[in-house]
Amino acid sequence: MPYYIYRVSTGPVKILEKITEFDAFKDASAEAKRMRKEVDLAKMKIKVVFGENEIQAEEALMSVREAEPLTGDDW
Repeated sequence: MPYYIYRVSTGPVKILEKITEFDAFKDASAEAKRMRKEVDLAKMKIKVVFGENEIQAEEALMSVREAEPLTGDDW
């Protein structure tokens, strides 16, 4: 399964733009790091996401993660 690189807007509505895809994480990660140096990260983010296809990758980017549970000294 491929690794996709997306440009994600940081505004109130996420706008996803697929940039490219790679077969290996190492290559995708290196390209994403290079791209992050070239863009204004206050306006957009560069994300690497793993997925069976583009739809699955975009669903992963759009999903809201639950907060980690508070335990012990954290609360």
